[in-house]
Amino acid sequence: MAYSYDDQNIFARILRGEIPNRTVLETEHSLAFEDIAPQAPVHVLVIPKGKYVTYDHFAQAATEAEIVDFTRAVRAVCEKLGLEPGAEGTGYRLISNSGGHGMQEVPHLHVHILAGRPLGRMVMPV
Repeated sequence: MAYSYDDQNIFARILRGEIPNRTVLETEHSLAFEDIAPQAPVHVLVIPKGKYVTYDHFAQAATEAEIVDFTRAVRAVCEKLGLEPGAEGTGYRLISNSGGHGMQEVPHLHVHILAGRPLGRMVMPV
């Protein structure tokens, strides 16, 4: 499958410094920042700095260094914010939307880290 990356998407513009963000963590290949419309008390987005549209695109085309960095950046954000499961009231939800049916709004791979309250069921049974 061919992936078409839009250099004008909001995350590309954030990465170029055209739009400010509230950075939580930055690594060589990844950026984590607070969502501007949080859906939970903690809502952080983690994006790769490379031009990847969806998770499957990233898994197919990213370098091993980018994949390791991105995965560890997600883990580092959870650690930094004290979200690791264990104590009562901890834990998080990790979401990556892809394509139209997945309700992806920005065509740049990103994962949402949501936490800070019980989040309920993610998808209702059909």
